[in-house]
Amino acid sequence: MSNQKKKHFQIEAFKHKVVMDPKYPDKTWKILEDAIHEIYNHNASGLSFEELYRNAYNMVLHKFGERLYSGLVATMTVHLKDIAQSIEAAQGGSFLEELNRKWNDHNKALQMIRDILMYMDRTYVPSARKTPVHELGLNLWRENVIYSSQIRTRLLNTLLELIHSERTGEVIDRGIMRNITKMLMDLGPSVYEHEFEKHFTNVSAEFYQVESQRFIECCDCGDYLKKAERRLNEEMDRVSHYLDPETEKKINKVVEEQMIENHMLRLIHMENSGLVNMLCDDKYEDLGRMYTLFRRVTDGLLKIREVMTSHIRESGKQLVTDPERLKDPVEFVQRLLDEKDKYDKIINLPFNNDKSFQNALNSSFEYFINLNPRSPEFISLFVDDKLRKGLKGVNEDDVEVTLDKVMMLFRYLQEKDVFEKYYKQHLAKRLLSGKTVSDDAERSLIVKLKTECGYQFTSKLEGMFTDMKTSQDTMQGFYASHPDLGDGPTLTVQVLTTGSWPTQSSITCNLPAEISALCEKFRSYYLGTHTGRRLSWQTNMGFADLKATFGKGQKHELNVSTYQMCVLMLFNNADKLSYKEIEQATEIPAPDLKRCLQSLALVKGRNVLRKEPMSKDVVEDDAFFVNDKFSSKLYKVKIGTVVAQKESEPEKQETRQRVEEDRKPQIEAAIVRIMKSRKQLDHNNLIAEVTKQLQSRFLANPTEVKKRIESLIERDFLERDDNDRKLYRYLA
Repeated sequence: MSNQKKKHFQIEAFKHKVVMDPKYPDKTWKILEDAIHEIYNHNASGLSFEELYRNAYNMVLHKFGERLYSGLVATMTVHLKDIAQSIEAAQGGSFLEELNRKWNDHNKALQMIRDILMYMDRTYVPSARKTPVHELGLNLWRENVIYSSQIRTRLLNTLLELIHSERTGEVIDRGIMRNITKMLMDLGPSVYEHEFEKHFTNVSAEFYQVESQRFIECCDCGDYLKKAERRLNEEMDRVSHYLDPETEKKINKVVEEQMIENHMLRLIHMENSGLVNMLCDDKYEDLGRMYTLFRRVTDGLLKIREVMTSHIRESGKQLVTDPERLKDPVEFVQRLLDEKDKYDKIINLPFNNDKSFQNALNSSFEYFINLNPRSPEFISLFVDDKLRKGLKGVNEDDVEVTLDKVMMLFRYLQEKDVFEKYYKQHLAKRLLSGKTVSDDAERSLIVKLKTECGYQFTSKLEGMFTDMKTSQDTMQGFYASHPDLGDGPTLTVQVLTTGSWPTQSSITCNLPAEISALCEKFRSYYLGTHTGRRLSWQTNMGFADLKATFGKGQKHELNVSTYQMCVLMLFNNADKLSYKEIEQATEIPAPDLKRCLQSLALVKGRNVLRKEPMSKDVVEDDAFFVNDKFSSKLYKVKIGTVVAQKESEPEKQETRQRVEEDRKPQIEAAIVRIMKSRKQLDHNNLIAEVTKQLQSRFLANPTEVKKRIESLIERDFLERDDNDRKLYRYLA
């Protein structure tokens, strides 16, 4: 093996030089060119795509890519120019059909050509930085067909005319429209935009400008809004069927601007059908449509809100300042609640529970309710009416609904402490007369007030209920310790804690002897069991049941006030008494005595006394007799006292004065709290802080706050800065 010679192999170049046929590129391109002609002439079935692919492949391989590419451009251009002439020759409605057909043919041809030239597309095109075959086909179609001077304008006009026809109620071929607009989109976003969309939005703006002007001259607001809504829906439908989805925003903006934004104020203020009329007539459908359309445009909802707020404030102002409506407080508050219900419904339904509208409604109600200084009193009277009789027989859920509505009005009050004053007075009368419909309803309202304003607001109200319960236990103890009182008059005493109940000036009157003796026994018992206490009788707040026998032996039980009892008991010992004699014997204050005698002698069906001379008013010269002819179908006769439901002017002044006095310590406490935490504060900021802290109870008067600051400086709680007189310091 080792003796064998090694053989060496050498590879040498091919001795015979291969010479390419100089006509090869022309011959090969001729084959491919003929094939492209056949494809465009719909004769592709006889072609061998494998052979054509190999020819194109070899051309690229032999560095004839440029020859192949430029030949393709030239051949396609020739065909597309012929296609353009064919499309231009189409007449009338066949124009779009011909364009669509030729476009489809071009796309099919392009697909086949791309398959044949796939190798060129993959190798030569990227390296030479040429446009790929498919994109090249689209560009050539665009340049030679779409941008043809004969086709470009005609295409645009045809599309716009068809859309105009559809807008005016004609039926068009949406399929062909979809194909043509898709062709424009396939040619590139800028083609669709510049060749169609831009012109489409401009023409649409002109169309809707004219149409909106025509509509607004002949339609009322509701009808106009229906037409605007229908047009918007039509445009959205049009986009979904045959336009680019991106066009929707643009065409919507055109319709919104021309049909809504440009006529916004005119629509809102339209006579007999604008926003105010819709609000007054509860036109929920029209209001909902206005809200939906106006929210699409800049400041649309703001304009609606401004007009609604202005209307509510104006109508509310008329309501709270109308002298006729002020005559009946219950009706007054009921109207407020009805108005609130009305607008709540409008905001919840048509206005989609929009918070900005809810806030506008709340600020409007707060504005006009506080225009009437008697609103706190009237709301309390409304509650009083409902809890006395208005809620009798009403189920618990409805009671809660009514109380919630009252609380809603209460929140709008700036002077909540004034409401508290009146509410306390009315609650006291209900509890003492036993005329409340439901203790549960009373307590429920107190819980709501407590939640709204805190424990301090309701602590005294809760104390009133506690006193009523304690009084029951006290009376049981009194009668248990006096078993000998069974035969005489029965006495029931409510012992009230001075701080919890409305302050009443202690008015004494001369009670009948038998009642007076009984009262003294109770006083001795109570003070014996409770050391360090003092009792003062509030006879003006009591009532009594009397058994009476009239002329023909008719017997009745009369339910009367303590004052009325004192007057009637005098007639046990006299047939005739003058006004002055009654006044002297009872020592009842003159205004109360006159009201008392009016209710006993002048109320038909309740006139147990007779007055001479007969007149509507009681004067000092009048004389009174027992009315022997009195008769009633009822054994028990309730004789009410003639009272004004609302306070008289002096009572009003007195209540206001009490409220102002009660505010002073609250203002001072707020000032001290603020200064204690801040140590040093200037006058304006202190006033602002105090107002803010107290606004949940009342709107503090800056003048009164200033007086309280002066008072605190005098008492060494605060001091002024030596250099800046408007700067205060807290003194620990």
